[in-house]
Amino acid sequence: MTPSILRRSLIRSALLVPAAMLASVALAATAPRAQAGDAVSSPTAHAFSFAGIEGGRIDLAAFAGRPILVVNTASRCGFTGQLAGLQTLHERFGERGLVVIGVPSNDFRQELDDNAAVAAFCQGRFGVTFPMAEISSVRGAQAHPFYRWAARERPGEAPRWNFHKYLIGPDGRISATFATTTEPTDPRVIAAIERLVGQGS
Repeated sequence: MTPSILRRSLIRSALLVPAAMLASVALAATAPRAQAGDAVSSPTAHAFSFAGIEGGRIDLAAFAGRPILVVNTASRCGFTGQLAGLQTLHERFGERGLVVIGVPSNDFRQELDDNAAVAAFCQGRFGVTFPMAEISSVRGAQAHPFYRWAARERPGEAPRWNFHKYLIGPDGRISATFATTTEPTDPRVIAAIERLVGQGS
């Protein structure tokens, strides 16, 4: 190797080493910040919305500062009568801040064929006036984003049947969950709602 070629090779090596070191330092500096940002940006229920059963959207952020009861419903279930109890909660606590949201789902093969039929059934049979979402999946990989979030927040407490109840606090976090067999007007549900109404803005 001639002296001129040797000098060029040494110059290239000297330039490459600092560049590699700089890249390594940059990666080390940015990785911890990305991880911390992920933790800080953990969403609440207020990050989600549902398509309304009769159009429009049900934006949970609009209810920040208020408790929200989200319930997966079905029109052909043995627990369908709970729609009356949900309507009772809506009428009893609505003026005090509670928002009841029904989420029709056919995950358990007990819902009507389309949104129009569900809306007509719930309004005609039970006088439902609280907001209802369009027919949505509530479990598994195909679940609505709200339900995937709730399953992560409360592992083991995802809906196992229709009329599973998530009570969201004014801060957007899950305050309580109630299984299918717990009636909407059960004293435990009433007490949990009483603790939350009036806490927010």
